[in-house]
Amino acid sequence: MRPLDGYFFGDYFIGQKFVHATPRTITTGDTALYQALTGSRNPLHCSEPYAQSLGYPTSPVDDLLVFHIAFGKTVADVSYNAVANLGYADCRFVRPVFAGDTIRAETEIIGLHKNSSGKTGVVYVRSDAFNQDDQLVLTWARWVMVHCQAVSAPTNAQTDPLRVPQFAAFVAPDQLSVPACMQRSSLAAGVTGSAHFWEDIPLEVPIRHPAGMTIDETDHTLATKLYQNTARVHFDAQHMAGSRFGRRLVYGGQVISVCRALSYDGLENALSVAAINAGAHTNPTFAGDTLYAVSTPVAKWPLSQHIGALRVRLAGYKNVDPNTGAFASATDAQTVLDLDYTILMQRQA
Repeated sequence: MRPLDGYFFGDYFIGQKFVHATPRTITTGDTALYQALTGSRNPLHCSEPYAQSLGYPTSPVDDLLVFHIAFGKTVADVSYNAVANLGYADCRFVRPVFAGDTIRAETEIIGLHKNSSGKTGVVYVRSDAFNQDDQLVLTWARWVMVHCQAVSAPTNAQTDPLRVPQFAAFVAPDQLSVPACMQRSSLAAGVTGSAHFWEDIPLEVPIRHPAGMTIDETDHTLATKLYQNTARVHFDAQHMAGSRFGRRLVYGGQVISVCRALSYDGLENALSVAAINAGAHTNPTFAGDTLYAVSTPVAKWPLSQHIGALRVRLAGYKNVDPNTGAFASATDAQTVLDLDYTILMQRQA
């Protein structure tokens, strides 16, 4: 049974497995609230007729909402006593999720590394999410810095580099899942407002998305509650008052969702997220920060007659607009997100 005060770094061992509480049935109310908290305009998740024209029975749940809910299941056992979530790798969205589906999650500890201070350590995990039919819907790796219960010098075993897993730079095209139903929709240009499809996106040309979004205290708090993410760094102002930050951090997944939502202007015909190849929250985000996004397509692969994959580096910035002259003097501290992910897009007829 999970300790009431959560697990600390010394409680973990390689091969340890968790079956997380509590399964979560996703509702249309969840999806509506998610759109309200992120500003997401992806028509696949907003428009049932459009989703049906692509071959879906109805609009699927936004991939990132599925990720956040599944992620939230793991927090109590993995990152309740976290300092910060550090990164992601090899995240694959295996099958679509619909309102009414129930998601549960399991996790295995795959790596450990105690930091030189002896105060914290990094825990590497592989988590899997399943639906009510025990079908895998999502799998991902992440690593998180966790407090030690007592300060001590690191041991050789805890700092052994062999205990730090290695991941591929990106999810290979043959490992990407395309829903069997997915086809090209003739409604696309009229629904999304853009006639630019997979073939039209040039590589290595940054797309500086025009809009920004300010994260309010209520926004990020309610979002984290929606995901049932109980990490103290996001919820407990009293606890965080004594931290080096002095206040609560915005959940990094919410930063991902906002930046993804901002990327709609310029990538209107992106359909869904197929993979998160790698990702890092390079600096903390706090209430009051305004986020901006820049997408740089770096690779593309045809997956079917109708669908192509586009690998994108999504950069998130706080309090500096990439479309202004001030961006040239932006500091590293203003970069909050470096996300390498792969999206599915419609191909031209």
